[in-house]
Order: sequence, then structure tokens, then C-alpha cells
Amino acid sequence: MVKFNDLKAVNALHGDEITEAVARVAASGWYLHGAETEAFEAEYADYIGTRHCVGVGNGLDALTLILRAMLELGRIRPGDEVLVPANTFVATVLAITENGLVPVLVEPDPVTLQIDGNRLEEAVTPRTRVLMLVHLYGRCAMTPEIEDFLREHPDISLVEDNAQAQGCMYMQTRRTGSLGLAAGHSFYPGKNLGALGDAGAVTTDDAELAAMIRSLGNYGSSRKYVFDHVGRNSRLDEIQAAVLRVKLRHLDANNARRVEIASIYCDGLDDGLGSLCGIRAGEIGSNVYHLFPIISDNRDELQAQLGERGVETMIHYPIPPHLQACYKSEPWAQVSLPITERLAKQELSLPIHAAMTDAEARFVVENLHEILTS
Repeated sequence: MVKFNDLKAVNALHGDEITEAVARVAASGWYLHGAETEAFEAEYADYIGTRHCVGVGNGLDALTLILRAMLELGRIRPGDEVLVPANTFVATVLAITENGLVPVLVEPDPVTLQIDGNRLEEAVTPRTRVLMLVHLYGRCAMTPEIEDFLREHPDISLVEDNAQAQGCMYMQTRRTGSLGLAAGHSFYPGKNLGALGDAGAVTTDDAELAAMIRSLGNYGSSRKYVFDHVGRNSRLDEIQAAVLRVKLRHLDANNARRVEIASIYCDGLDDGLGSLCGIRAGEIGSNVYHLFPIISDNRDELQAQLGERGVETMIHYPIPPHLQACYKSEPWAQVSLPITERLAKQELSLPIHAAMTDAEARFVVENLHEILTS
């Protein structure tokens, strides 16, 4: 069986270091708001290339708190609009609606599967205040067209959803997570930089925004028992911070291994089956391959046959946000998004992780060939 994402094997790559880090925290007697979290925040900010990093409970909280902080600081108002990819995980949209903001769904480029920068201008209204850019599947979603759009609309703030793209680069000079006002990061165990439970962070160069997010994530308090805002409890704990410090040291090497696996896929699928690839080998420099999506008109049958042959796959995502039951009565969800809806029926993610072997990747390719050419 080729597992989709073998977390046990991935963590075993650095098992001794992780065990030592957890034991260090357990022996310290200090489990929240301590030295490990402070050290991780500094190290991750330095890695991403921002002045500030604020640890939070998870990736959804990271995005939610960014927008909430912007509201508290008067930079946006309830009812303002947020441009967001229609093709994304529902958490991106949940962060918008939880803050009383209105998502404006923008179709993806059918080749890159990322938000189509050429469609942004037609989506803008006088209430547009934020572009939520999602680096989906581990691929950098920023493009020169999107940079031009943001320059032409200085009143629109860029917020990045970097939940799937830790370590990804734009133009080989800047990391995703440092491209806009702020970015939300998820360290869910299956991410490229994964904790041993839920964890997240916000990165930003904006000191005022960082301070507000830190307060909001600590019940709205900036000093003990004094509450300036209606906040929540969203904290990165010391054990997760210690584990993330270990894994951060190996992130670039682990991402490089993902690139090697992706290269085997791209090379193996480029002789008539390359149209199934949502990416191309020449673009590897801007992709850390959190996921490896392929496109098939017979997706469900293909998934079933691969499963019978011992290849575990997943679908990202079978129901787009605007078709979810939780949003069925929302006016903004009553739209036709044919590209997004087609992708929901076609996308299939192949196994990929840092502990995967070349032999396993070739096994996946061989079985794809056998199924698709039979």
C-alpha cells in the first residue's frame, strides 16, 4: 500500500529530535506562553522573512484573527468584500463570513488551478477591501498580473492563506507568507510543516496588526485580567512550538524531497498523460507540493481502481464552498462557477510526502499508465 500521507514515517525522519523536544517541554513545567513559543515565533518570522510572527491555535484562527484585527483597527468594516478563490478549502471562506465580511468568489485558472488574476478586475466593487490569496496545493498563487492589480488598487489589502505552502517562493526571492499585509499559516499534522496536533501562526510586518492579533488570541487581553477587546482563546502551546522548531530546521530538505517525488510524477505523466497534470515540471521552483493534483473526467473510477491496486488517493475538494449546505441561503453563494464546479468533479490528489520512496512514486505512475491505457 502506498499511503497518501504517511505521518508516522514523516515524523520518524526526525524522531529522536522530536522526542527530545517534547521531553524538554514536559520536564520544564511551563506549557503555554513560554520560551519555546517565543523561540519558534522568532525563528519562523526569520524564515518567512517578516518582522513578526504570532502563534495561534490553528490555521482557521490565523485567517479569522487577521480579518478581525483589521476590523478592530478600523481598516475594514462589516459588509466589506473580500476577493477569494472559488476553488479552495472552506476554511478560507469561513474566516471571511465569521467576521461579517462578504466573500466574492473568483474562478481559478484551469491550468494552474490557482485564482485567475485576469478575473480580479471584473470582481471589484466599491466595497472591495481585501484580496485573500490562497497558495493552494503548495503552489505559489502570486503572479505579476496580481501584483499589477494590487498596485492599481492600493486600497485593497493582500492577505495570504499560506496553510498549504510553507517554504514556497515567489520569483525565487520572497517566501509566500511575506508578500502582503499578513498571512495565515496552518501547522495541521499533514502540512509540509506539521505539528503533532492543531497549531497555526500569523506572519506580518505590521507591528500594530501583530499586537492586535496577539491580544485577540488571548481573550482580548494585552495584560493579565484587563480585556480591551472581545477576544478568544487561540494559543500555540509549548509542545507544538517545540516540535515545530525541530521540523522547521528540516523544512527545506523535506520540501526538496517532495519536489523529487513530483518530478517522477511529471516525467512519468508527460508522454500523452501529461494533460492530467495540474502543474508542469518547469514550474517546480514555485511549488512545494503539499498536494499533487491530477485531473480526470473519470476521477471516481480512477480513484477506485488505484485503491484496488494499493494506491491511496484523496480528493481536494469534492464540494466547493459556494455549494456547501452551510452557505445555501447566502446571496453571494447563488452564483455559477463552472470551472470550480468542474474541478470538484475531476481533481484527484496522488500520494506525496517527504518519507515517500522513488519506488513508491514509480509504482503510482506505473499503475496510472496501466489503468489509463487499458
